[in-house]
Formats: sequence, C-alpha cells, structure tokens
Amino acid sequence: MVSNTINSTSQITNKSSIATNPKSILGKDDFMKLLLTELQHQDPTSPMDTEKILTQTSQLATLESADNTNKALASLSTKLGESSNLGMVSAIGKMGSLGTNSISLLKDSKPNFDLYFKNDIQSGQVNIKNMNGDIVKTFLLKPQKSGVLSFNWDGTNNSGQRVPAGSYSISANYVDDKNDNLTTNYGTYPINSVKFDNGKALLKLGNNYYSLDKVKEIYE
Repeated sequence: MVSNTINSTSQITNKSSIATNPKSILGKDDFMKLLLTELQHQDPTSPMDTEKILTQTSQLATLESADNTNKALASLSTKLGESSNLGMVSAIGKMGSLGTNSISLLKDSKPNFDLYFKNDIQSGQVNIKNMNGDIVKTFLLKPQKSGVLSFNWDGTNNSGQRVPAGSYSISANYVDDKNDNLTTNYGTYPINSVKFDNGKALLKLGNNYYSLDKVKEIYE
C-alpha cells in the first residue's frame, strides 16, 4: 500500500514539475517535497528505514550546496566581467592596432577608411596597393592638422578603371611641419574612448568602435 501511495505521489509531483518546468529539472525544493510526501504517506506499522532518510537528507544537502556554489560562481563571473570591462577604460589615450593594414574591396563597393597622422601634414600621399605590392591608387595630401583623416575610395585605379575585388593595403608617406618624412598605416589609431554595449566593452579606434577581440595590440 505504501509503495503504491509513494508511486502515485511521485507521479503527481512529476506531472506538476513538468507543467511548471518545461525542462523537467528538479531542484532542492522539489526533492524536499518528495521526502516530506514519503514521510507523510509511510505505513506506521512499517516506517521508512532511518538510513534511507539520512541518505536522502544528505543528497538534499549536497544538492543545495552545489546550487549555492553555482550561484556563487555565476556572481563571481559577473563581477570579473565588470572588472575587466572597467579595466578597458585605462586603454584610453594609448595606441591600438587591428593587426592588419588592409581592407577588403567587394564587387561594386566604395569603402571608407581612416588613417591616423601623428604630426601636422605639409604634403604627402596615400597609397593603396594590391596583393603584389603595386600601387593602384593614390590620394594627394594637402597641408592640414594632425589627427584621424577619413577617405573614400571608389574602387578604381589611377586610370579610372575598376580594380578586381580583393584585399588592398593602405599606407601614407608624408612630410610633417618639421620637414621630417613620416609614414602611417591603416589599422593603427589612438584609442579615444570606450563605450559599453550590453555589458560588452567597445574601443573607439579612429572613427569606429571595435570589440576587444578585434583589437590585436594595445601599446603606449
């Protein structure tokens, strides 16, 4: 009789759990209800074995301990993530590199790109090269202040012909206000700011924001 009662109670409990828990995962509260139900419906003339009760109680304690551990780890992970994101603020003012000086030219695309000039420009030119290192397009530089300058490439070469889709490197040679010859490459910029999007840190390099996994190097 006791066995039938317990089985019936377990079935009811399981149905209730499935109704409220689509994943059918039992928590510590569910195990406590099962234990109390078993004790309420045991046969007074043949009570449950004390060792069995202790075993189930021990299992309940273990489950609760594991649940508390998981909550603590989740909280620790969140705090470490927040600390890491806040640490990104210290990158402001440093230099960041995307790890490449090339852009991808797609069919019929007209890409925009940024270049960082550390010093004021007296004269110079921007060079766009194909994978063979041949210059396919140049932009002449006029005297202007230092900083991040934006350019638009229509995808044509110096003859006005459309070049094939592919990867093209971008760099610039220029003379600064002290008549020194300098160079700069696409993909290297000062880190101007950090913003947080859904808890994820984004670094501003040039005129665009990049996630940390896109930034290959940060240096003074």
